[in-house]
Amino acid sequence: MFTLNEQNKQISVHIPLTTTRGKIRIKERSLLNECGVPVATRQTKFSQKHHVEWQIGYDLVIGKSQESTLIDKTFIGANGKNKALYELSEYLYYFYLWNVITKEKLREIKEFIEGTDDKLLIDVNNEYNILKSPFIEKSLFGINFKYAEIKYPLLVHTFKNYGIITEIVIRGKQRAVGVMPMLYLCFPVTELRTNLLGRTAATKETADFVFDANNVEVLLDIIKIFGVMSSAHKHDMLEIINVIMK
Repeated sequence: MFTLNEQNKQISVHIPLTTTRGKIRIKERSLLNECGVPVATRQTKFSQKHHVEWQIGYDLVIGKSQESTLIDKTFIGANGKNKALYELSEYLYYFYLWNVITKEKLREIKEFIEGTDDKLLIDVNNEYNILKSPFIEKSLFGINFKYAEIKYPLLVHTFKNYGIITEIVIRGKQRAVGVMPMLYLCFPVTELRTNLLGRTAATKETADFVFDANNVEVLLDIIKIFGVMSSAHKHDMLEIINVIMK
């Protein structure tokens, strides 16, 4: 959920502070060096080590939910489903409507995504393969095992002048052959508009993360990053830009 402030050209995203599952979670971690562990914020006081991890979305399948404020702004996704703008694409739409983002900037990003080589996108690029070591014999409590290590690629992009990063975690697909890159937006809780340090969260408490002209470049960079993750993401980003510019 988010609130629009057209006068100040701001979007306040309401970040849930007490959920341990779902797309947004509070974790204890360093910003770059570790994946972190979820935090029970009703029992644990917030500190500088606590960060928001947000698997930010960009579309919504029509008919499944009406959460989008732009349910009439639709496109056909790479999977053939009719989709509406949602989250990331919603924010971009409003900033474009308010002239914070120009048509020229969107065209520039569109040309960048169109110019990427499909054979080098993250999900098919051999440089980002999941690696498994050879099996070796291991015994644990008298039980014999074959032991191997699996290494998953992690790509981290830091945004200049902000305590914000994006992570692309590459995992194996659960129901198909191949890999599936997943993007997370991560930032310390000190980036939220509520001072949380030194206290626990109230029941169902939220705190606002604000997008405005000062950090809108973060959203634009995320669109570019989505555009190089896979051919499906590339298709969807181009369709979203076309819908916004209509």
